Amino acid sequence: MAVRSIEVRRLGTVAYGEALELQRSLAEERRAGLTGDVLLLLQHPHVITLGARSHAARSNIIATPTRLQQLGVELCETSRGGDVTYHGPGQIVAYPIFDLRPDRQDVYRYVRDLEEVMIRTTAAFGVGAGRIEGLTGAWVAADKIGAIGIRISRWVTSHGFAYNVNTNLEYFNLIVPCGIRDHGVTSLGRLLGREVPMRAVEDEVVRQFET
Repeated sequence: MAVRSIEVRRLGTVAYGEALELQRSLAEERRAGLTGDVLLLLQHPHVITLGARSHAARSNIIATPTRLQQLGVELCETSRGGDVTYHGPGQIVAYPIFDLRPDRQDVYRYVRDLEEVMIRTTAAFGVGAGRIEGLTGAWVAADKIGAIGIRISRWVTSHGFAYNVNTNLEYFNLIVPCGIRDHGVTSLGRLLGREVPMRAVEDEVVRQFET
C-alpha cells in the first residue's frame, strides 16, 4: 500500500460499538495531529452493520428481527459508506485511521489500495484474487472474499475492510451482502479447504500495508 509509518494495534475480539467509539476517538486525535497513522486489526462478535444509506440497506436484510435475536446477531447502523454487511468470528476487520494529506487526497486511489492489500494477502496463500469492474472489494472469480466500507472526514479515514478467513459463511444468508444479489461470498479457509491461522493472515495484512 506504500503508506508512511503506521502503528498496528491487534485488538482481538471487540464489540462493534466499542470499535466505533475507538475509531471516532483516534480519528479526532489524528485530525488534531496528536497521533500518527494507526491500523486497527480485530474481529467482531456476530453483527450486521448498515451503511450510511441505512434506509436502502434495511431492505437487504432477509432475516427477521426474531431470527437475528435467536442467532445472537446484533444490528448496528454506522456512518461508513456501502450497504449492509456481516461481521463475525473468523473474519479479519481492518480499520485504518490514516491522514491522507498531503499527498494521498484521492478517495478512488485509497479504495483501490485497500483492495490491493486484500488481493495480495490472498495471493500470499496461493489463491488468485482480483477486482470486478464497477464493484468494490476483493473477489475470487464471482465471489467476494473481502468487502470495503469507508468514511473519510477532513481526509482522515475510518472504517475499512472485512476479509473472510475462517468466517462461517452461512451468516451471509441473513442478508443480501452489500446489496449485490448476483454474486456470492467466499473465504480463504473455504478456498484452501482448511482452517487458516488468523495470526498468519494478520501478519500478511500488516506486511501489505507496509509495502
